[in-house]
Amino acid sequence: MDATLHPPPRPDLRSRPRIYLAGPEVFLPDALEVLAAKKAICLPLGLEPVAPLIDTPPPPAATARARAFAIAAGNEALIRSCVAVIANLSPFRGVSADVGTVYEVGLARGLGLALFAYTTDPRDYVERVLNDPDGLDIEDFGLSDNLMIEGGIAAAGGTFVRVSAPEADPWRDLGAFTACARAAAAALAAPRQ
Repeated sequence: MDATLHPPPRPDLRSRPRIYLAGPEVFLPDALEVLAAKKAICLPLGLEPVAPLIDTPPPPAATARARAFAIAAGNEALIRSCVAVIANLSPFRGVSADVGTVYEVGLARGLGLALFAYTTDPRDYVERVLNDPDGLDIEDFGLSDNLMIEGGIAAAGGTFVRVSAPEADPWRDLGAFTACARAAAAALAAPRQ
């Protein structure tokens, strides 16, 4: 059975809320350890975290393209099995969040999932872009990134946490993630009381 055509049923909120951990941490050399640490933070909060690489290991495939599409399908199926997403929207390789993570946030919004996000760079988007101007108009709404991202999170009733992480290693700092996971746990627990 193709998981992209027949996704697993979404769990109800009477059990632990199943949440997808989205972010560019998958590119770290120690990605499995960082993702495992994030999962360990979620468990005592009453959340059931799932993450790419751990819960959808990259499958073998005949070509790089086939492997890439299998990874994408596996991650989409994992998102569909959840009730919420916690996304790391810290700037990645530029002034904006990782495009794959943004795609996952958009997919989750389209599915009606709860959305929670954080960034380890609390500056407004406009401030980051002004460091490298290109002569085009710049969105200046006091948001962390493109208005569609934060607008979708707000419309889903979610939280967007902005916290400064140590410049030395923001990808492994778990402070912003912990604050966001706590907000997610509180919000997801509220309807169940």
